Amino acid sequence: MRTRIWVTMAGCLLAAAAAAHAQPNQKPGLYEITSNMTWQKSPFPPGMQVPPQASAAFGGGPHTSQVCLSQAWVDRFGGPVPQGRGDCKMANVSTSPTGMTGTMMCTGQMNGTGEIKVDWGGGTATGKVHFAGTMQMGRNGAQGAGIPVEWTQEFTSTYKGADCGSVKPLAVPADK
Repeated sequence: MRTRIWVTMAGCLLAAAAAAHAQPNQKPGLYEITSNMTWQKSPFPPGMQVPPQASAAFGGGPHTSQVCLSQAWVDRFGGPVPQGRGDCKMANVSTSPTGMTGTMMCTGQMNGTGEIKVDWGGGTATGKVHFAGTMQMGRNGAQGAGIPVEWTQEFTSTYKGADCGSVKPLAVPADK
């Protein structure tokens, strides 16, 4: 059950990080994202053993991953549109030549909103997501009112080149 929660959260974070890359005049290709997440309100009681895969992605130090943007992604959106993973969608998106802001709205196993701000230039983007809401825990993932959660993720993205190698391009969502 906890693995499903972490997969949902990872999807939301990946959506936010991917949104940071789809900037106007963005180059297609490979990007490396280094992120660090800190909890202001953790869903885990103090002293609880956090699963290793969750600790690596959601706290416990920097986490580095790679994403690939296709020309189709850049051509279609030219601005931030998250990958269709998890139950999170972007709203109130505003782009400029130097960055973007937006709201990540999540419903489902995780409910709440996250404010996103990204600054970019010269192939590098830096950003921050601050999320507050609730997380459904329990056997069916939908019992009770949910546990309050709040976290902040800061990230840096660097353009690595046009060749994505073995990294599969992000899927272009069917709708904006």
